[in-house]
Amino acid sequence: MNAEKSSGSSPQIYRKEVVKTVNKTFDRYASIVFLVLGISLFFYSQTMKASVGSVVGPEILPLFFSVALIILSIINLVASIRSKAENKKGEKLEYKKFFIILISTIIYSLLIEPLGYVITTFAFLMVTFQTMERGKYIQSAIIAAAMSFGVYYLYVEVAKGSLPGLPSFLGF
Repeated sequence: MNAEKSSGSSPQIYRKEVVKTVNKTFDRYASIVFLVLGISLFFYSQTMKASVGSVVGPEILPLFFSVALIILSIINLVASIRSKAENKKGEKLEYKKFFIILISTIIYSLLIEPLGYVITTFAFLMVTFQTMERGKYIQSAIIAAAMSFGVYYLYVEVAKGSLPGLPSFLGF
């Protein structure tokens, strides 16, 4: 790696390695925050009441996501603690991306009822994909649409659960 860096023949490879460097301290704190959020969501999902005509209660999806968030947070926390690599001087933290996704998540939770699951999830995924990696708009849109419609179909039609549908002002 040093030979590539010092020879000047491949600065692109060196830049990619710097970008891939993970800030372990930030990962630890973020993991703890998301772990607490996951535990809170888990307990909140237990307070949701069953909806009329639904085989699967409204608590199932938040319960699933809370368990996934808890597991992923623990994995990330353990990996960041075990890692021997420490932050390098001058390493730039990506607070902007973190706050964009955090604010997007808050907006998502506020708009899911009035705009419905499919539209809100599609918009949230597009913002998240573009925050993490700019460009590839068509690919992002296809994946976001497939995830939004796919999860909605599987949860509402197959599992007979209930999610907020499309908004009434669209005429559906």
